[in-house]
Amino acid sequence: MSYKNLFFDLDDTLWAFSLNARDTYEEMYWKYEYNRFFDSFEHYYSLYHHRNLELWAEYADGKVTKEELNRQRYLYPLKAVGICDSALAKAYEKDALAAIPTKSKLMPHAREVLEYLSSKYNLYILSNGFKELQSHKMHSSGIDKYFKKIVLSDDIGVLKPWPEIFYFALSATQSELKDSLMIGDSWENDIAGAAGVGMHQVFYNLSGRMDLPFMPTYQISDLKELLDLL
Repeated sequence: MSYKNLFFDLDDTLWAFSLNARDTYEEMYWKYEYNRFFDSFEHYYSLYHHRNLELWAEYADGKVTKEELNRQRYLYPLKAVGICDSALAKAYEKDALAAIPTKSKLMPHAREVLEYLSSKYNLYILSNGFKELQSHKMHSSGIDKYFKKIVLSDDIGVLKPWPEIFYFALSATQSELKDSLMIGDSWENDIAGAAGVGMHQVFYNLSGRMDLPFMPTYQISDLKELLDLL
């Protein structure tokens, strides 16, 4: 296929969200002396991570607002150990959300792949992340220069995998479906979402998942493999 437009997911596809978030939360854990309440950072983070995943699913379904998502995910670990201190959770939230986008770790080979592809294709970001964070993350990690436009779910209030966000991205970038490609690590959001509107996809299968509901257009386990595909 001859593609012109490459739509990249950001978190854990290019910007190493899991590593950067973990680093941030461990810093906050010690800054706010959470060792008073939890057995270890791992204890805290396991509680946070579990509830965070649930809340993002609820947010995608329109069951909670962005503000409620943030409030609950930082308050939940404290409440789970009997600490009902919303002011402490709010202070932690404010500092964590300010610190996360300053982190600069990227997924392996992200920079060299973007350097190569940006001279041959139109590169765009298509992300479910929050507007106030995503551009900052890209600037901090030095990858913003490779992209012609950032398209976010915040722009229209609809998250991947819903078809509306993909159609909006195509319209906002003046791209055609037939020569566009979605690249991402989330099966449901990126791959199933793109396939649902007829867009070709590259599944960045970091976990080695085998139980795929259908065969994606392409599948990679390392971003460097894009250099052979494109």
